[in-house]
Amino acid sequence: MKIVAFVPIRLNSKRVIGKNIKLLGGIPLMCHILHTLTSIKVIDEIYVYCSQEEIIKYLPSGVRFLKRPKFLDEDATLGKDIYEEFVKTIDADIYVLAHTTSPFMKKETVENALDQIINSGYDSAFSCEKVQTFAWFKNRPLNYELKEIPRTQTIEPIYVETSAFFMFKRDVWKISKQRIGFNPYFALVDKIEGVDIDWPEDFEFAEKIIETYNIKNE
Repeated sequence: MKIVAFVPIRLNSKRVIGKNIKLLGGIPLMCHILHTLTSIKVIDEIYVYCSQEEIIKYLPSGVRFLKRPKFLDEDATLGKDIYEEFVKTIDADIYVLAHTTSPFMKKETVENALDQIINSGYDSAFSCEKVQTFAWFKNRPLNYELKEIPRTQTIEPIYVETSAFFMFKRDVWKISKQRIGFNPYFALVDKIEGVDIDWPEDFEFAEKIIETYNIKNE
């Protein structure tokens, strides 16, 4: 069984300028998730999928560069266009799609999700947060009735995808063109693992987390 991880990267980030190579805790943001992936022994190959070769100098040992077509850098490009091009190029039994914007993802969380696919019959997995509170969608309560307000301890939880990773077997993508299959494993993450850096304030928050971690370990 061949397991391949890939991390799509653009260097022309609009919301946080130079986000992927901006230093977080003394190393480029993108290196956090790459270091996590390289520590997982069952992953056979790890690729950074980027159109710009200048990124090669930032890659940790064990990470390969795969040049992707420039047309995938357009603002209108959908994620599934990127995944399709990668899957057409690199063959694998299980794909691990990971993102640089989740620097605090734990090795154990990724390993456990992979194990569920390999050994427990799941066809895919994705990182998510469990939210057990009163939620609304399209102007209506999503998980409770207004006339029957439950305790928060017993309310039906909702699960929110995080962008850290999506894992899927080859046929899930090739047949259905989906990064989540029909029998997915919900890989629960905590608040820190769930941090997603999309905006400048997110990066500042991540820096505070790093500072706190360093203080606690001095």
